[in-house]
Amino acid sequence: MGLVIAHNLMADTVLRNLGESFRMMAESINSLSSGLRVNSADDDPAGLAVRELLRAEVAGLGQGIRNANDAVSMLQTFDGASQVIDEKLIRMKELAEQASTGTYSTTQRALMQSEFEAMRDEITRIANATDFNGVKGLNASGTLKIHFGTGNSSAEDYYYVTRQDMTAAGLSVNALNIATQPSAQEALESINTAIGVKDTARGHFGAMMNRLENTISNLEIQKENIQAAESQISDVDVAAEMANLTRAQILAQAGIAMLAQANTVPSMALTLLR
Repeated sequence: MGLVIAHNLMADTVLRNLGESFRMMAESINSLSSGLRVNSADDDPAGLAVRELLRAEVAGLGQGIRNANDAVSMLQTFDGASQVIDEKLIRMKELAEQASTGTYSTTQRALMQSEFEAMRDEITRIANATDFNGVKGLNASGTLKIHFGTGNSSAEDYYYVTRQDMTAAGLSVNALNIATQPSAQEALESINTAIGVKDTARGHFGAMMNRLENTISNLEIQKENIQAAESQISDVDVAAEMANLTRAQILAQAGIAMLAQANTVPSMALTLLR
């Protein structure tokens, strides 16, 4: 290379290398400040596409876990009310048993009937009043779909909770009376049947709560593993990136020093002109 003054090619080369060093510094600082290895599509186009799919999966699983937890809370609400209904049925059973014996007068049985009716009406009131977030589960038929998966497959992403009719009519105790000894004796069998229906309903609630709790555990493990995979693609390795930043800083410092040297080269031609 000749000694020229019109073009400082050495300075141009140093500037190009210096610009590359500054670009590497900017990328390292961006990654370290954000905590992400992939901040934009040009960092890793394929990695970005995979990361966004994984992030969507994680978000969906997180909401699915919340859905399942809400369903457990709903079932706990229904089961708690069913427990109170259970107590009312047991008291009705006790009153019917009491009225079935011949040691009480008609007047005394009338008092028992009054309490019996109060228990029956309270069962219906509880069944009608119990709801979770406006959803009724103790005074209706049909099912409630609990969706927790990230897709829409009936085999993988949701299942159904069956509503229970635990009103007095639903339990077939609405027409019972214990005002007479024969009617009290007949009521006993119906109340036993109602207690069995109630037990079946509570058994369903309990089984679904257990199933949901197992589902939640599985979803949490799945979410954790997918989040770990997303982290491998997306998160910056701080130690490695600090090494890259240090290297870029040293190169930039060296480039600035060499630029100063390169800028003095054309002035050497002046010595030939003296």
